[in-house]
Amino acid sequence: MTVPYTGPPVDAADVDAALAVLKERGMRLSASRRLVLEALFVAGGPVTAESIARGLEGHVTPNDLASVYRNLETLEQVGLVRHLHLGHGPSRYVLAGAGDREYLVCERCGAVRGVPSKQLDGVRRALVSRFGWTVTFTHSPIVGLCADCSRTIPPDHADRGRTRRHSRDPRPQAPPPTAIPSSASKGRRARP
Repeated sequence: MTVPYTGPPVDAADVDAALAVLKERGMRLSASRRLVLEALFVAGGPVTAESIARGLEGHVTPNDLASVYRNLETLEQVGLVRHLHLGHGPSRYVLAGAGDREYLVCERCGAVRGVPSKQLDGVRRALVSRFGWTVTFTHSPIVGLCADCSRTIPPDHADRGRTRRHSRDPRPQAPPPTAIPSSASKGRRARP
């Protein structure tokens, strides 16, 4: 598991302000680093390193994927960028100072919604009160169903998520086959 940056986020209003932060800290201002920053400002939300490397579908100049990853790591160490996991698939990257946002992800349609952190304070308080657990949703989102997908689920299935595989099968399970002791034939199983 990758470890998120835990220092204070650095807010930069634009690419030039972000480059000024890097220069102030004695870091190189390479063309590749500039391209990664431009892509993050153009994207305006969580984006994969692969999308940045491909040029965000023609919105920015394409870049080498290894270079993109190296620069994202450096920018995260500085506090300009943070990564997050929005379910299965690669990490997403977002400008760290672009408003204090946390994310909701729909497990059915994949919709992603960034919300101001303050709007989730009630959820955090409830978790602390009930379980003693202090949480953030900046690295991993809250996963559930968006309003549109929630409307399409029959009421008796609303608590089961997107598929029945999340619920426990009520049928009794057969016991696993018994293994033959090691002195017996190779790899055969005893009959139940």
